[in-house]
Amino acid sequence: EVNLVEAGGGLVEAGGSLRLSCTATISGGTFSDYAMGWFRQVPGKEREALCAINWSGMSKYYVDSVRGRFTISRDNGKKTLYLEMTSLKPEDTGMYFCAAVPYAGSTVGALGEMLRSGFWGRGIQVTVSS
Repeated sequence: EVNLVEAGGGLVEAGGSLRLSCTATISGGTFSDYAMGWFRQVPGKEREALCAINWSGMSKYYVDSVRGRFTISRDNGKKTLYLEMTSLKPEDTGMYFCAAVPYAGSTVGALGEMLRSGFWGRGIQVTVSS
């Protein structure tokens, strides 16, 4: 069982920065058993994958829309996932979710597995004003 709680969202002006965190509580395993990812959802649209990180933090994947602006990282000792967001745009507005899945394959593959069978946080709102 994995319980995920996001924090750090809020309102920021376009061009600004924000750092999200996702803290895990895990029973029956360890944080490093899980690949982790960040997703975004806006009303009326499907949940969109943004980025993923493997268990060790050595492999990362970003979708084109956030590559170069967002940075995913993890601290396995603190059981925490991070998303550093810079150069924010109004189109980055949405509910941000972290996800976890026990997966040892590629980070791209992990995103699909998260959507199919992952553990999810409740999400946190990020609003970027123009």
